[in-house]
Amino acid sequence: MADILSLKESVLVYLDRSGGLHRLAEDCKRFNDPQQIEAVYRFCISVNPPDVIEVDAVLGECVLRDPLKATALFQSVCFLAIKTLSLFEKIHKENQVNVILKLTHLPPFPEYILDLCSFPRGYGPMRPVSMEGLVIAMTRVTKYTQGARFLCINDDCLCSTGFHHIRVHAPGATESATVRNDFSCVVCSSPLKEDVKFRVLGDKQLVELIHVKALDALSALQRGAFRYQSVTLFLRDELCKSMRIGRLYRVLGIPAHVHQWPGITWSVEANNIQPWEPESPHKVSGHFQDLLKATVGFPWRFSAIVAHCFGLHVAPQGLYNTLKLGLLLSLVQTRAGSNDTFNNLDLLVVTTDTLILDRLMTYSLGLACRGVRHQATGEMFASLSRDEHGTGTANIHAGSALLATGGVCMLGDLGCYKKDRLDAIQSVLESSTVSVFIPGKKYGEDADQQLSFPVQCSFWAITDASRRSGKADCAVLGTAELGPVPIQLADTFGLVIQCRDTGEQALLAQTVHTLQQAVQPGKPLYTSSWEFSTQDYQELIAYAQSLQVELSPRAEKLIHGYYMASRRVRTQSQGVKMSVASIKLLISLAEAHCKLCLRTRVLEEDAVIAVLLCENSVTLKHGASALIIPPDAVFPCDLGDMDGLHMRDANLDELHQNILRFIYAYAPGADAYVTEE
Repeated sequence: MADILSLKESVLVYLDRSGGLHRLAEDCKRFNDPQQIEAVYRFCISVNPPDVIEVDAVLGECVLRDPLKATALFQSVCFLAIKTLSLFEKIHKENQVNVILKLTHLPPFPEYILDLCSFPRGYGPMRPVSMEGLVIAMTRVTKYTQGARFLCINDDCLCSTGFHHIRVHAPGATESATVRNDFSCVVCSSPLKEDVKFRVLGDKQLVELIHVKALDALSALQRGAFRYQSVTLFLRDELCKSMRIGRLYRVLGIPAHVHQWPGITWSVEANNIQPWEPESPHKVSGHFQDLLKATVGFPWRFSAIVAHCFGLHVAPQGLYNTLKLGLLLSLVQTRAGSNDTFNNLDLLVVTTDTLILDRLMTYSLGLACRGVRHQATGEMFASLSRDEHGTGTANIHAGSALLATGGVCMLGDLGCYKKDRLDAIQSVLESSTVSVFIPGKKYGEDADQQLSFPVQCSFWAITDASRRSGKADCAVLGTAELGPVPIQLADTFGLVIQCRDTGEQALLAQTVHTLQQAVQPGKPLYTSSWEFSTQDYQELIAYAQSLQVELSPRAEKLIHGYYMASRRVRTQSQGVKMSVASIKLLISLAEAHCKLCLRTRVLEEDAVIAVLLCENSVTLKHGASALIIPPDAVFPCDLGDMDGLHMRDANLDELHQNILRFIYAYAPGADAYVTEE
């Protein structure tokens, strides 16, 4: 008894030091509504285990190892405080105080960390643990019973009135453990009957969490056989709707055995939830640092060499440079920012040789912070099933696009999709949301529901130009054959790149490249002063993603001037409307090129690359305009030596001047963007 009193004293000291008593008084004010009479009243108390250990080591151990006993201690102290300080008159018994201990964090020791890859589960103690994972499914929010009042049916019994029999939800308990009709009175053993008007309901949501490495199986990178199994989290009351499908979280929770006849399920009652991001290297390898020093004063060379040397084990040096640059720009720009903002760069590749480009894009997918390759037999956006934990409500499962949140979803060859799926892709690209229809009758609801989820990933896709779309041969000059992809769908992709390296010379180079790899695996295929490993590129992309960039006035004027001139020319001559999405694409490309060059200020040279890529993309879809640029404007020549780099710089300087002349000739109020000189 003395030990219990000592622990209660320590609880009181901790509540006083941490401000818990003040918050308890504030919470009591919320329940002072005369019309609100309930069986139990819920109080959340924030508990910092290290601070508790400083007050009383025994109490700290109790919080970490026996949370139910610790909750009972805090409940007793809170009841005494409420009665002693006259904070709340409606509470008559201690069992009417429903205390929830909210742990701020746990000690960083192995026994308090649950690795979602470890098996078996459920044999350890039922104490708080920390886990990290990816949300792959969740149910709608439903109701559960927080607490209920029961009365003895024997009128002569003391328990026929008052609050002697109170049932409160405990971690791991099912609804039948809190409310059912076979309870008996502890005084006279007569049956108990619930006083329904005093029942207290709360919100409940079920979430499936899985280890983030499970996505490796969806990006075609995993080697060997691995087994990943999700864990079910129970979110209650204020924690409901605090998690989103496709996001990463760190969860503090208490494991529990949920009895569902004839079996027992192992699940976790969530206690605290925080967004989580795995640590990534924020450094650049020495090889790229040397390259950066060697290209100082040449704003176009660093990104050119980085793209030229990219993916050399997949495609020969010098081929597909524009595509390689586009993939790197998309990887660098795809990132979820603060305040729920998201930057992305969608990419559609037009080619007649899908095999090599598919390999190149698959390799690039492995460099993304999160990459998912969509399988034709899988679900692209979301699917529904019935919840298996007794509620019968709809369980929403993430498809490939939602699993790729904050990263890249590779769709592959769009020719493999039916028209309805292509229409769905177009709708998602236009709205950046996916809608899920939930039939109420099927899932036990009174009315149908339609939920929307944000889609925050970049999409990569390929279209085979050799599959003719049936368009007339008298197409506008400069347009490309897009195969089975309608022009409306192509317009929703931010960047369209046509790979023209399909001649006999390119085919011979690819053949020699493949044979050399087969005969001499692991041997460097090219002699170059610059050699970069896959890890070098991973570190470069991770570092570039973290950079915060700003537009310089000259870059902003060039982008805005080109947009105004292009909109005027194409509207008058082709009837093509340049939407606001075009200027967003221009800014996104310029920022991505700036990040790839490891700068924090977007220069006019970055805007030139953005304009050339955007103009080529629009030309492939709608034809050429008054701004005449070559098809491979960004890489007009071979970059095998310094002469090639000098020649590329000269060509880009000339194209820069052409862009300025185009703006001066066609942009309304051209003087605001560029002078005649």
